[in-house]
This record gives sequence, C-alpha cells and structure tokens, in this order.
Amino acid sequence: MLKQALKTSVIVFALAVSVFTIATGAFAADFHVIRRMHVGGEGGWDYLKVDPDSHRIYLSRGNHVMVVDEQSGKLLGDIPNTNGVHGIALATDLGKGFTSNGADDSVTVFDLNTLKPTGTIKTTGGNPDSIIYDPATKRVFTFNGKSSNSTAIDAASGKVVGTVALGGKPEEAVLDGKGSVFVNLEDKSSMAVFDAKSLTLKNTWPLSPCEGPSAIAMDTAHRRVFAACDKVMVVVNADTGKVIASPPIGGDPDGNGFDPGTGMLFASCREGLVSVIHQDSPDKYSVVTNITTQFGTRTMTLDPKTHHVFTVTADYRAAGASTAANPHPRPQPISGTFVIFEIGQ
Repeated sequence: MLKQALKTSVIVFALAVSVFTIATGAFAADFHVIRRMHVGGEGGWDYLKVDPDSHRIYLSRGNHVMVVDEQSGKLLGDIPNTNGVHGIALATDLGKGFTSNGADDSVTVFDLNTLKPTGTIKTTGGNPDSIIYDPATKRVFTFNGKSSNSTAIDAASGKVVGTVALGGKPEEAVLDGKGSVFVNLEDKSSMAVFDAKSLTLKNTWPLSPCEGPSAIAMDTAHRRVFAACDKVMVVVNADTGKVIASPPIGGDPDGNGFDPGTGMLFASCREGLVSVIHQDSPDKYSVVTNITTQFGTRTMTLDPKTHHVFTVTADYRAAGASTAANPHPRPQPISGTFVIFEIGQ
C-alpha cells in the first residue's frame, strides 16, 4: 500500500509539473508583438499612459505630449509647452490631466475632452519626474528627482497642499488604494512608503538584491509591490517590506505593469525586449518569456481591459565618440522614427 501510494504521489506530481510546463509554454507561445504603429513626431520620450475608457495613449515627447488613438494609432491631438515632460496623470473623475515638466519644475493642467492646457502649477522640488493621481484624496503627486521629495497638489483647485521628504531620489510610484503611496528610491536601492492624506513618511525598505529600482507596479488584492531593477524584479510584501521573490528580467528596465485579470507581470527593457512573468501565487513567480521588441523600449503602459501592453522607441544612430564632458555617450534616436509596439496574445 505504501509503495502504491508513493507511486501514485509521484505520478500526480509529474502530471502537475507537466501541466504547469505546458501552460507556461502556451503563455510563451501566445505573447507577441501584435502591431508596430509608426507615430513619428519630434522629441525624446519618457513615460506613456493609456486611458482604457477613452482608448487614448498619452506619450511624453520632450516638450509636448502626443495623444494617440489606441485602436487606430492615429494622432488625436498634442499638448504643447510641457518643457522636459516626464509623465502624465489622469484624473478622469475630474476631467483633468496633469503632466510633470522636469525642465520647468512645473505641472501642466489640461482638459481631457479638449486636450487644451488650462493652467500651470509650480512644484516644491526640482525636476519632477513621475506623477500619479490618487482618486481617494483627489491629489496629484509629483516625484522630484533633484530634491528627493514629492509635491502634493489638490487636483480640483490646483493648489499645492504639502511636500514629503523622501530621503532619496524618487523614480516611479504606485498607490495601494488604502491611503499609502509606494515609491522607488533609485539612489538608495530602497522603497519609501508615505501616507497620501497626512503626507507623513511611514517606512523605507531596502530592496536587495535589487539595485537602482526604477519602474513599479502593484497587485493591490494580494498586497504585493513589484520593483523593476537591472536584470531582476523584486516582489515586496506591502505590509512588511520583505522581499519575497526576485525573478529575472531583461536589462535596464524603466517600465513595468501587473495585469490582475491574467496574473501577468511585464517589464520593458532598454536592451530591446519585454520580460513576461506569471504570478503562480502571491509568493511564487515563474518566467514565461522575453518578447523581442527593438532597442530603446524602456517604458510601457498596460491596458487592463484589453490586457495589451504598449511600449515605445525609435530607430537609433550609433553613439558618438567619448569626450571629457560625455565619457559614455549613448546612441541617439533618429527624428521621425518614433513607434509604438502593441503586445498581447
């Protein structure tokens, strides 16, 4: 009986492994680049943001924001005078959008219907980088790279309501829907947590083995935060700060996303790929595949309704020679070659 039981257990385990392997293989086979949409236009880029309800993609382009139809790929409008723009936040309940303008230490407010700018707000720190909107407090938060702080803005009135000292250079941030803001501190390889209402810093957690965390995403249902770093994504318990998993990803990521509908994690990487990871359980993660895109696809956005990922890049010319002022020159994008990659199953 014991031998038979052991034999049965081995068979069941082998079948489970086989089923999981087949499922993972199916995931890998399914994910691919669905479309390559040529957008063109001038300027570099940083964050992009999809509005799944209006089917719009907002694209930061250096000193302006392009707005593209998610379904047709056609240009719908352009928001001008966003000098050094990094990110876009959407307050759809208020009919407003906000951009973080790094070169001007400001936020541009625009109307979501007309795409017309309606105001400008000065931030309380230098080089506002990422930006988010919290529907619960109706506040916009900018994360200011040069001053290691966050500016809190009342989205309805446009008035600054406070500043949070973060103790490190902030990158991207995410909300848990319960009053807390989580933000990566790139130069400290850590994550800060603060209260969105009181603006008090609650915790700062180390993220080892992650170094230089950039992009961030969250599974709010299971309280797991995902920080993308070079070659690794760390999974953090949002209540304890403990790093519980660190699946491998591609190099130099600056965008990631979690799809609660499918349990899939994505990380867009400058080297020219999007890493895909499956959440087997809140504490267990499996690498599914790496989707080849094109060099420079370092930021991304996820549409939770279509379950599609959008990432952007352009064609590049080779890096110039090293100089004393620029000892490590990077390849430069070629004007007019900007494209959107759409990824799905």
